[in-house]
Amino acid sequence: MSGFFITFEGPEKSGKSTQARLLERYLTKKGFSCLFIREPGSTSIGEKIRRILLDKRNTHLEHTTEMLLYMAARSQIVKEIINPALQQNKVVICDRFLDSTIAYQGYGLGMDRALIRTIGAFATERISPGITLLLDMSKSDSSFKKTANKDRIELRSRRFHDRVRKGYFCLAKQYPRRIKIVRVAKTILATQKEIRRIIDTCLLKKS
Repeated sequence: MSGFFITFEGPEKSGKSTQARLLERYLTKKGFSCLFIREPGSTSIGEKIRRILLDKRNTHLEHTTEMLLYMAARSQIVKEIINPALQQNKVVICDRFLDSTIAYQGYGLGMDRALIRTIGAFATERISPGITLLLDMSKSDSSFKKTANKDRIELRSRRFHDRVRKGYFCLAKQYPRRIKIVRVAKTILATQKEIRRIIDTCLLKKS
């Protein structure tokens, strides 16, 4: 692979999509060929799976089914978008990837994390991000509580979301060279400034 793969991770409403799109514009202005995608989604099949996963009416979706649906959408996006883009020397910026499944279904739901990793390696064809930006808000942040029209995942208990957050920190400790924790600042631009500093360093090393 000749391109560069960047992923954004973090708990609900941490600003991943906003920061990812700002980074895409920044790198495009610097002359990189960039592509922003989201998980699950960004493919016709992936978007259909996304609707199933986030539909709050699907209250009886089994945990195993949930995990496998995320993997199915991931397999599709790797084959259809990520692999070809990296081969074309593009910078791929993805809102969530395999770390999300480990954090949400592994730590959050208590599923077998070793099994998730095994299935994940198969679904992703062992593609791994060059850098992962983990956005973290203060635990006392109340913006999530105020969110209206929450989806099926967002409606889960605060304890579930606390386990997810702790899971992300565990992953960051396991992969400190890849996963960089970015504390969400008071302003979007302040957070973006730190993200750009990290990415500039990574891309300079790559070149």
